[in-house]
Amino acid sequence: MTSKSVTDLYLGLVSAWLDPSKVVLGASELPTLLGGQASALGHLSIIEHMMMLDLLTYLPDDILCKVDRAAMGVSLETRVPLLDHRVVEFAWRLPLTYKLREGQTKWALRQVLYRHVPRELVERPKVGFAVPIDQWLRGALRQWADNQLDESRLRREGFFNPAPIQKKWAEHLSGKRNWQTPLWNVLMFQMWLEEERAH
Repeated sequence: MTSKSVTDLYLGLVSAWLDPSKVVLGASELPTLLGGQASALGHLSIIEHMMMLDLLTYLPDDILCKVDRAAMGVSLETRVPLLDHRVVEFAWRLPLTYKLREGQTKWALRQVLYRHVPRELVERPKVGFAVPIDQWLRGALRQWADNQLDESRLRREGFFNPAPIQKKWAEHLSGKRNWQTPLWNVLMFQMWLEEERAH
């Protein structure tokens, strides 16, 4: 609600930490499309702006990267036919009403699918790849996470400001909030640091 621009809003939706410079000592974010360098997208509508940010950041940096790692881990080559450059270029030329109509996303694609695929297969809810990290951190991984996020340890190592991390950890443990993503980022850094120091 406090966002000053579409990019601000999008950044808030995809960021684990809204102000990482308050968490990582001496850090500042580099300018990116998500950090206000999206003036070239100014001619797009709000919805198209967010779609373009997804196309330029979320797809290559997150979803496609995860698919590639998972597939290559079992020597499987994957293809994403809807991301063929000709399909993407065609989709961007379509008016927004063909993509989003009366709250229905992917409207034109659905109309084509209805001709060839049973409607109940098209209209199913999405099924993600999420693992219950939030529950694990409150349960089986709690002792391990407590050790990694220990305030004195964080202060001694000198990379993080412990206060915002401790606040999120306490809220997560209480069940008031689910802070699995920002906490997991810190925990993964801690594990990497531990491994680096062991070598």
